[in-house]
Amino acid sequence: MSCWMPECPALSMCRGLAALPITCLERAKDLKTRLGILLHKPELGHGIGTSSKLQLGSRRRDSSRDVLEWRESFDQLLKSKSGVTAFHTFLKTEFSEENLDFWLACEDFKKTRSKTKLASKANRIFEEFVQSEAPREVNIDHETREITRKNLSGATSACFNEAQAKTRTLMEKDSYPRFLKSASYQDMTKQATSRGTSKRSHT
Repeated sequence: MSCWMPECPALSMCRGLAALPITCLERAKDLKTRLGILLHKPELGHGIGTSSKLQLGSRRRDSSRDVLEWRESFDQLLKSKSGVTAFHTFLKTEFSEENLDFWLACEDFKKTRSKTKLASKANRIFEEFVQSEAPREVNIDHETREITRKNLSGATSACFNEAQAKTRTLMEKDSYPRFLKSASYQDMTKQATSRGTSKRSHT
């Protein structure tokens, strides 16, 4: 008399795994090991949590007041890190992001304290943005270009002031108004306004 018993699920799984090519099994083991390493690294988990919190925090700040302040003045936009990022993204669509990159490079340059670093940074910025036919040449007049060239001989934190001011004016008068009218910024302001309205309705 034969006794029928249902097949053990674990046994059928093992048979299924045995039927797989060896390379698949090796890859699965390797993947399991890597996942185990990642899951047991507390610093990675902490980093992910921190970055997500930072992103949420920045979204909240930008959600209403910050985004709406960008249209008050070009200065307000440049004071905001997220504003600079949004403006830079817009300039890329117009293929003119080198103007903002130059302005930011000049801002960073002014913070340099070492005279040796000041000279090397000045030459690098000049070669990248200012000299004729530079890889990312900014739109400044010949006179300003020559003044900046002469300033390099005794590089100080102010040697790009005139060129930076000209580039800033160009962005403020030309690119900034177009940014405010752009679909991307209009969408951001609509979202910010709607969030602000919903907050007021809940209070």
